[in-house]
Amino acid sequence: MIKSPVKLVILEMLREHEMEFDEIVFNTGKSKSTISVHLKALRELGVVTYKIDPQDNRKKIFYLNSKYLGSLDKSDNKTLNETKTDLIEHLLDGTNNFPLLLFHTLRSMLIQEGIIIDPILQNVGKKMGEALFSKLYDENLEVFIKNISKFWQNNRLGKLNINLGQIIKITSIDCFECSYLPKTGKPACFLDKGIFESLFESYFKMPVNVTEVKCYTMGDGQCTFEVEPSH
Repeated sequence: MIKSPVKLVILEMLREHEMEFDEIVFNTGKSKSTISVHLKALRELGVVTYKIDPQDNRKKIFYLNSKYLGSLDKSDNKTLNETKTDLIEHLLDGTNNFPLLLFHTLRSMLIQEGIIIDPILQNVGKKMGEALFSKLYDENLEVFIKNISKFWQNNRLGKLNINLGQIIKITSIDCFECSYLPKTGKPACFLDKGIFESLFESYFKMPVNVTEVKCYTMGDGQCTFEVEPSH
C-alpha cells in the first residue's frame, strides 16, 4: 500500500492525465530531486512508467501503468462501524446471505483504509452486463426491462423499477451493492452502474452514460440511476 503523501499526490495527478516531469514538479511544489526519487520508486513498483516526448527527446512524459488504479483517499480514516466485529455478528444473525455480507465487509475495510476501487468494480459490472445481455434480451424494450427486473428479484439483488423516457430512470430498493456500506456522502454502486451501462449500450447499439443520482450511502432511501445517450 502506498502511504507517502507526495506519491499519492503524483498518482492522483497522473490519474487525470499524463504529465511531463517539470509539470509534476510545478504542480507538487516539490524539488526536482524529491520528485525524481518518488517517480523512480513508483516506476520500480510498476505503477508508473514514461515515454519520450516526441517533440523533445530530452523530456519524459509520465503516465499510469495500470488502468485499474482507483482513487486514493488521503484523509485520516477512522474505524468504521461497518468493520466492527459486533456489528458483523449482528448482521450475520439477521441474514442468510453470507457471501453478500463478506463482500460488504471487504468494501467497508477498503473504504476505511482509503482504498477506493470504483473503476475496478465498474469494469467488472460491464463484463457481467456483456454476459447477461443475451440471457435477458428481447427486441421489445418493455419485455427487456421486465427481464432485467425479474433477474434482479430472482437473484436477491434488489427490487428494480425502470421508467422509460428520453432519460431512463432505474430505481433500486434494498440494493445488494450498498445496503450495508457506511454513509460516505458519495454514490457507491459501481457494479450496478457497469452492468446497466453494458446492457443498454448493447440494446441500443450506442454509447450511454449511467449516472447514480441517489444512493443509500448518500443517505437516500433508494438507489436511482439515470441512463441517457452519451452524446
